[in-house]
Amino acid sequence: MATDKSAHIDLADLEQTMAFGYHIGTVAQAGDVILLTGDLGAGKTTLTQAIGRGLQVAASCYITSPTFSLLHEYPGRIPLYHMDLYRLAGEEEIEELGFEEYIYGQGLTVIEWPERLGELTPRNYLEIQLISPTPETRHVTLSAHGNMCCRLKDFLEYDSLQRSTT
Repeated sequence: MATDKSAHIDLADLEQTMAFGYHIGTVAQAGDVILLTGDLGAGKTTLTQAIGRGLQVAASCYITSPTFSLLHEYPGRIPLYHMDLYRLAGEEEIEELGFEEYIYGQGLTVIEWPERLGELTPRNYLEIQLISPTPETRHVTLSAHGNMCCRLKDFLEYDSLQRSTT
């Protein structure tokens, strides 16, 4: 799939990563899909925890990696559906599990290891690629697809981040 618009952000430390994720949660809308890519340990679940706080998920609902359960749902301003597709072989298993209901649901769907989606990848989504050159820093690329392209600037309005848009 072609990228409609992208931006790059450097996050200097955990505090900036959490603040950026929180901001994403505050601007997320019902029906949004965010695909998180990056190596193991890149910070995908940490970013999702911060997104959850921005969605007003209660602090008592600790957001964890759904690696073994595949899907966690958290109540907030809008529901947060956090999927980890790492253990799935591909789109057939995703269909069998009924995950399309969540992907096209009324919450924010955050998907780790989205390459497993194959043809089930929605047309409208924001991809966030995390690269972790050190344990503290993150290089982040946001790629907006479909109707998310016109909203990319909303996700970038966090002023204290260094960024460039292409």
